[in-house]
Amino acid sequence: MATGKPAGIEGIDVRTPNAARMYDFYLGGSHNFAADREAAERAVGITPTMIPGARANRAFLQRAVRFCLDQGVRQFLDLGSGIPTVGHVHQIAHERDSSARVAYVDNEPVAVAHTDQLLDGVENATISRADLRKPEEVLAEPGVAGLLDFDEPMAVLAAAVLHFVGDEEGPAEMVDAYRRAVAPGSFLVVSHITDHYDEPERVEGISRLYRDTSHTARHRSVEEFAALLGDLELVEPGLVHAVDWHPDSEEVPEGARNAFWAAVGRC
Repeated sequence: MATGKPAGIEGIDVRTPNAARMYDFYLGGSHNFAADREAAERAVGITPTMIPGARANRAFLQRAVRFCLDQGVRQFLDLGSGIPTVGHVHQIAHERDSSARVAYVDNEPVAVAHTDQLLDGVENATISRADLRKPEEVLAEPGVAGLLDFDEPMAVLAAAVLHFVGDEEGPAEMVDAYRRAVAPGSFLVVSHITDHYDEPERVEGISRLYRDTSHTARHRSVEEFAALLGDLELVEPGLVHAVDWHPDSEEVPEGARNAFWAAVGRC
């Protein structure tokens, strides 16, 4: 009888809340455990924008992938790709072109195991377990180097992951390393949790909660986020709220705007 657990997650700590699995909960996914759901519900209690914000960020990522496809890009490197949900990057890309290549990278074993299952039988998509904070190692992974052609343009996706990289870990240098690794004509797609507009109690509450999970989150102001991008040439409308980047609709779910910064830049 099937256990409902993907191969490769035996021995995983399911008692400590995990940021990737909490994010899956916000998106309405089912790849999470009781500890994740409890922590996620506490986070929503502190910041009600968690669920609409996460879903707005996901929609931004999907729009950005379609934008890159419109620009002729057919390769995607998805850093910190998380747990697969409906509308994962390869699904969006393959709707347009089944030959598009997608290399997923994550260091969370449950995310990797679930993605490996999802990709069973899928052409032109891989999952690698690696730490995005180590660009040289990521770029050398067989699932990355063996799938993507770094002499051709690609899109590097870092959606909702940079806030898990502390200032002491050199996030700006990390972003620059990926920029320098790709060919001219490539794009960088990024999003980051906001600082909630001068609401220090809320920021501290969420920060304290995430310190008890597998990942500590670092809220950044729009100026701090912009500094991570350096002199990257941003596609219009520039650095905006996720819901305001090439929106499909003028309707914005309540709470979705004050959640994520987003930008797409030309490398």
